[in-house]
Amino acid sequence: MLLAGTTMGTVAEELITLNNEAVKNSTIFSYIGKYKEGREMTNGYVDLDYSIWLYRLLTPLLLTFILPSLFVLLIYFSISICYVFKLHRRFILQVYNDGDFNGWDVARTILSVLWDAHGWIFHGYEVCGLENLPETGPALIIYYHGAIPIDMYYLVARIYLKRSRLIYTVGDRFLEKLPGWKLMGRIMKVSPGSIQSCSSVLKEGNLLSIAPGGVYEAQFGDNNYELLWRRRIGFAKVAIESKAPIIPMFTENLREGFRSVGFAQSLFIRLYNAVRFPVRPVYGGFPVKFRTHLGEPIPYDPTLTPEQLQEKVAYAVERLINKHQRIPGSILHGLMDRFVSRPDKRD
Repeated sequence: MLLAGTTMGTVAEELITLNNEAVKNSTIFSYIGKYKEGREMTNGYVDLDYSIWLYRLLTPLLLTFILPSLFVLLIYFSISICYVFKLHRRFILQVYNDGDFNGWDVARTILSVLWDAHGWIFHGYEVCGLENLPETGPALIIYYHGAIPIDMYYLVARIYLKRSRLIYTVGDRFLEKLPGWKLMGRIMKVSPGSIQSCSSVLKEGNLLSIAPGGVYEAQFGDNNYELLWRRRIGFAKVAIESKAPIIPMFTENLREGFRSVGFAQSLFIRLYNAVRFPVRPVYGGFPVKFRTHLGEPIPYDPTLTPEQLQEKVAYAVERLINKHQRIPGSILHGLMDRFVSRPDKRD
């Protein structure tokens, strides 16, 4: 009996020991399982949080490069309107039944309404000094070239609607290589132009606009608004040959609406000089306040050489910049200008 009791006690102790070890092992496995499960949940949470953070970080950056594409879409929408009128020009002429009627006038009116509405909605566009632009007769408008010359689109539309006068515009040759642009340029009178052709336009009593800085100024100017004309005097020769008055022009906050990227400028300059095509990326589309200022006319002076006239016009444009523009330009302040009027600086 004693031996049997001893044996049963030993067996019981071994069973208890095995049971305790099983409990411990199950506890360990349970803990490991929960740890792994928690780790997976934690990893999932971290990935989700990182995705949200990345989304919030990149969204403003992507928008700054996507918004300029809307400008391109608006241009091609305008081009599509031109092609619609090209296809149905005869029908339009039959409807109006007027021999003096120009079918392209309807297209110009629709385009002007479209761009004027865009300028008013997105930038609260205004024109100051409109009285300096002659209602009849020739005038040469010399303006500062922003990263995108959207202000000239707005001015052309506004003048066409208010004065029924079309401003001829000198554009860079690369525009002719853009698909569909030739028809748009023909309707809105945008062409590269030479000294002789520009003089002829003015002698016929038209308005003509030229940005002496051209694409170079558009690509490599910044929010300090320095003129980058690089001794260009072609516009001065045009003014002297045609004897037309010059109207200096500048649009406030133009560089705050669209800007060129600020890195690798020397690399982009070398690349631009090699290909003569806009290569520096543009970002923006910010709805800042745009206000175009037209300065007092500079009358024809036969005593001035082209170089002297260029200096005189450059000084007039710089005066407009110094008087009306906050330097350096600020996107935030440009947005605030939509709601709060800022007094001009004194000369």
